[in-house]
Amino acid sequence: MIDLGRIRLFRTGLGPAAGPVVMLVHGWGGDGREWSAHAEALAERFRVVVPDLRGHGRSEVPAEGTTPAEMAADLAALIDTSGPDPVVTLGHSMGGQVVNLLAVQYPHTVRSVVALDPAHGAHGEEVEQIPARLAAYRADGSRAAAGFVAGAFAPDAPAGLRTAHVRTMLGTPGHVSAQAYAGMYTDPGAVGVRPHSERYLSRRTQPALTVWSSAEVTAWERGTLLVPGSRVDHWLGRIAHRGTGHYLHEEHPRRTVRLIEDWVNPVTSGAA
Repeated sequence: MIDLGRIRLFRTGLGPAAGPVVMLVHGWGGDGREWSAHAEALAERFRVVVPDLRGHGRSEVPAEGTTPAEMAADLAALIDTSGPDPVVTLGHSMGGQVVNLLAVQYPHTVRSVVALDPAHGAHGEEVEQIPARLAAYRADGSRAAAGFVAGAFAPDAPAGLRTAHVRTMLGTPGHVSAQAYAGMYTDPGAVGVRPHSERYLSRRTQPALTVWSSAEVTAWERGTLLVPGSRVDHWLGRIAHRGTGHYLHEEHPRRTVRLIEDWVNPVTSGAA
């Protein structure tokens, strides 16, 4: 646990102290344990830092302010404690929104961004569902949120993965689930809905790699890229012609590790 003044965060570190730093950021209602296998593999070559975001896992749970914007500010403070060098930040889902906010609002802390099925670019039916979902999360807390999580996996996802994430969400304080969701999509300044996403992504100055489970959103985000070396990938599922689930980093852990290794080395050497 580290006391940043603004919040106390739990984080772990693996790998050589002098290696390029990679920060792995979990999503909504999760915690850093979902990156355990990736961290072990990446620690052979990089310094891997895995925080629990505010309100999640073993970090402090404030009564208010458990939003992506505050989480990005927390991570900026955490990175600043480690020295002047920027880091490669990787986030899943809400964590993908957090690391992009970090890159835009605290650019000195971020060398490049990797986002996996990030919580931005919401469009059409998804936007129409936001008010009802938020009302459910405010009324029923993490139990309602766990229902959403249960449906976010491909049919052939690894055994136990769905149960592990449902259990973690159920253990997340209800007010955290609701505040974080509102912070992603409905609060003033929220960037999760597509027009707002486009404006904030246009302010990003670092190379960025985004991986989506949706072909439609992949095509949309490719049209937003401005920084040389950036790209957007679309991943299919483990069975040919089937889609992958939302937790694609855990459904495809080896592929995710290779993706990060291939991305970090050129970026840290200045080639990307």
